[in-house]
Amino acid sequence: RQHHQAPQLLVGHSLGGAAVLAAAGDVPELKAVATIGAPADVVHVAENFGAKLEEIETQGVAEVSLAGRPFTVQRQFLEDIRGQNLIDRIAQMRAALMVFHAPLDAQVGIDNASRIFAAARHPKSFVSLDKADHLLSKRSDARYVARVLSAWASRFVDEVPKPSMPLKVPGAENIVSVAETGRGAFQQQMVVGELSMLADEPASVGGANTGPSPYDLLAMSLGACTSMTLRMYANRKKLPLERVQVDVTHAKVHAQDCAECGEGREGRIDRFERRIMLFGDLDDAQRQRLLEIADRCPVHKTLEHSSAIVTELRDA
Repeated sequence: RQHHQAPQLLVGHSLGGAAVLAAAGDVPELKAVATIGAPADVVHVAENFGAKLEEIETQGVAEVSLAGRPFTVQRQFLEDIRGQNLIDRIAQMRAALMVFHAPLDAQVGIDNASRIFAAARHPKSFVSLDKADHLLSKRSDARYVARVLSAWASRFVDEVPKPSMPLKVPGAENIVSVAETGRGAFQQQMVVGELSMLADEPASVGGANTGPSPYDLLAMSLGACTSMTLRMYANRKKLPLERVQVDVTHAKVHAQDCAECGEGREGRIDRFERRIMLFGDLDDAQRQRLLEIADRCPVHKTLEHSSAIVTELRDA
């Protein structure tokens, strides 16, 4: 509320699901709640502590294992969960509810999902996670939950305002146009023909990381041009080149430390390092020839030799 806005959506997994159900009534701006493998009774969680329960009670703290992961649990935690009546909180909740649960969940049984769902008011939904485990350790299960949750939440949560786009698409022919969007410190909209994309700076330098940085774009240009040049040559010479991948890094280095940069350069200069991977049944001679062709990439030549940049000021 103070720095951005109060949450409209709360999502919790396992005990986190119980936590968002308990907190929902205290957030009047809340519109939707989603739980994943959540218990309907938080005291049930303590049953998983087994022999460690007595140690927590007597010594005040112990390390327990839940679903194969270690957690440090203090006595205060036990006192907190024993003071919760989650079903009453769910019944009073005035937000839409989505319950995700796996029928074979070994840590939190499926009956918990039934109790949560029955206690809640409409609108409410339930999604069975089939054979997923409690931690959604399979990437496909995690992605499925993410996709369904995203689609469901879009009905209740306000859409995030899109960046203002000051440039029209398509843009002027044969011109690359770049303009500030007004979102964040550095975000730019770039238009060429019917294509539009964003550029930005990483968060570490004050940007919002919503697009490539200017030097990222320069490295992308070199990589794309290199790959295209190799493809054109391989097709013309009928070489068995199946695929090309080019990785490019950029750094500022001292000219005297750059053995590949040639003579006559002083101070700090830009050094692009290009790693080319060639896939296909190519012999050593063909691979070496393709490496030589990479240096004929037009962007490579542009970066390697001096360019003339003419700038003029025009009325807005």
